[in-house]
This record gives sequence, structure tokens and C-alpha cells, in this order.
Amino acid sequence: MQKKGYFISSEGPEGAGKTTVMQLLGKKLNEEGYDVVMTREPGGIMISEKIRNIILDNEHTMMDSRTEALLYAAARRQHLVEKVQPALEAGKIVICDRFIDSSLAYQGFARGIGVEEILTINKFAIGKTMPDKTILFDIEPSVGLERINAHNDREKNRLDVESLSFHEKVREGYLSLVDQYPNRIQVIDASRSVEAVLEEVYLVIKKELEVIR
Repeated sequence: MQKKGYFISSEGPEGAGKTTVMQLLGKKLNEEGYDVVMTREPGGIMISEKIRNIILDNEHTMMDSRTEALLYAAARRQHLVEKVQPALEAGKIVICDRFIDSSLAYQGFARGIGVEEILTINKFAIGKTMPDKTILFDIEPSVGLERINAHNDREKNRLDVESLSFHEKVREGYLSLVDQYPNRIQVIDASRSVEAVLEEVYLVIKKELEVIR
């Protein structure tokens, strides 16, 4: 079956503000008459949310990096077949908070497993389903971590307590992916206000949606 919907993923280091902005984007598009499905990774459905709890549990600091990568891929597979693909086949816009690029940047690059190795694992998990557009919220890791510490109501997980050097490697990994997928990944300066970031993201996505309509 030919895909009829449109798949958007959001990516970025911890504290970049992508979740807030994309939720506002989804609301705005819904108000304009688009049929939007908001979801997240790892998670989005019952099985994947349970895997998420295992991955991000602060007590699981002993987790092997390859175990972590495989759990992300497993959660991604179930989420894809149970939620993302059916929504796309129904002609809906899917906005997903993180997708394959997170694994490439975090496990492939920052953990040092290797981007190609992680890509191979995830190709098995997702087949040929890739986002039509990826918004990369770029921010200095130190600024992102300061944001996290300033918001006590935000979920703090095992990745938030990694060293600054780890988060710097994550950002480096993301920026290397831009070179690899220049047509898919759009870099947004996430250091600005929510309003400014939202406006730029909205213009990017609206341009894409007008092409497919």
C-alpha cells in the first residue's frame, strides 16, 4: 500500500525544548484542519512504554550500551507497526518525538558503538519507513542541561545524568547526520524563545505539507 500520510520526527539533545515546540505545532496544525497524531519514542504504545521504563530507569546505570541499543530498536519496531504505519496509511500526519536519528546519535556516535552498526540494527526494525522530514533542535549541551535543572517538573532520566562530554558527543553525532541526510534533516536554532522556534518550525513544515497536498 502506498503511504498517504506524512511522517515528521523531532530530534535534539536533552533540554532542547523539542517536545514543547512540537506539541504546540501539532495543536496548530490540528486547528488548521490537519489530522495529526502525536507520539513519542521510546513509547507511544503500551509495550514500548514498558521498554521505555526499563531503558530510562535511573537505577539501570549498569546497562550495557548494546543492550540499550537493542531495547530502543525493539521499542521502535513495535511502535512503528502498531501506531505509526497505520496512521500513515490512513493519511494522517504523524509527529514523533525522536526516531531512528536518536539511536544513531546517542548509541552509534556518543556510546561509540558505531553509526553503521546502529543503522543496521534499526533497518531491521523499521524496514524502509523513514521520516519525511526531521526537525533537529540544535543547542549547546550546557545550555540544554541548565534548562533541565531549572525545571523540576520535567522527567529526569538516566540520560540526563550523563556527563557533559557525553552530551557534547551526542550533539556532534546529530550534526554529522545532517551531512548524511541534508534533504531530510532541518536544523533549527533551539536557543531562542519557544515562540521564535515554533514559528520557524511551522514555516518549514507548512512548506512541506503544501507540496504534498
